[in-house]
Amino acid sequence: MESAAAETAAAAAMAMAMAMAVVLGMGGAAAAAPGNGAVAGAAGGIAPEADVSHHGHVSLWGSGLGVWVQSVNYGPSNLADVTVRVRTSVSLSRRQELPEGCLQADRLTVLCRTGALRTDEAEGRQLALELQLAGWPDEVVVRVDTLWNGGATDRNPQNNDHEVLALATGDEYVF
Repeated sequence: MESAAAETAAAAAMAMAMAMAVVLGMGGAAAAAPGNGAVAGAAGGIAPEADVSHHGHVSLWGSGLGVWVQSVNYGPSNLADVTVRVRTSVSLSRRQELPEGCLQADRLTVLCRTGALRTDEAEGRQLALELQLAGWPDEVVVRVDTLWNGGATDRNPQNNDHEVLALATGDEYVF
């Protein structure tokens, strides 16, 4: 019995030592301390923490779909770049005139770079897309979210992941 208890204690001590070695190998316990905007990453590094937020509106008229997005970073860490993904429930036309930093990834998806998002920029970055749809739908579902944020941890993804139904009225549907 004593042998089994000793083996369990030794295994627990070994696991604790390995865990401490991993944390120390990632820059020390102080680097991952709460409040400094970084959390320990599973890949062996320190991931910054940032709260990216996307808000805006969508409007559908004929075969045109307007998507206006304001992206803001509430911090605590600055981000070098963010990629916003806009997905539609209706196929896009093959010919899109997209702003610089945007590309059509597939028949339903457009990806756009925001550029740097600093925590002290209240206005963030503005994105305006005028997309052409393959037909004249009565409605379209538009999904806006963050595809990439430089590997930062976002503990509040609810403010950057949106889905909105737009009817073909020309009205603005806010997200």
